[in-house]
Amino acid sequence: MASTPHSGITAETLKATIIEKLQAEHVEVIDQSGGCGQMFDVLIVSPVFQDKKLLARHRLVNETLKEEIDKVHAFSQKSYTPDEWKAKQGQQ
Repeated sequence: MASTPHSGITAETLKATIIEKLQAEHVEVIDQSGGCGQMFDVLIVSPVFQDKKLLARHRLVNETLKEEIDKVHAFSQKSYTPDEWKAKQGQQ
């Protein structure tokens, strides 16, 4: 029985990398692949996104996490500045 190969990336290691490389204040990582490390949804709150439009934020994340993203099948991201995240939390 063949199993899905593990990417070597876990939600925990990905979160630690995002915090370190993007000075993130808040990170949520969801492994959508049932633990095999192939599909991740991430939410990143970081001051490095200040004054950057959505596309520039995604490019920054993709470039910064290129090594990690290359190892997985799917990577979905949401990126917010601390002020945007605070406002979003107030809306809920």
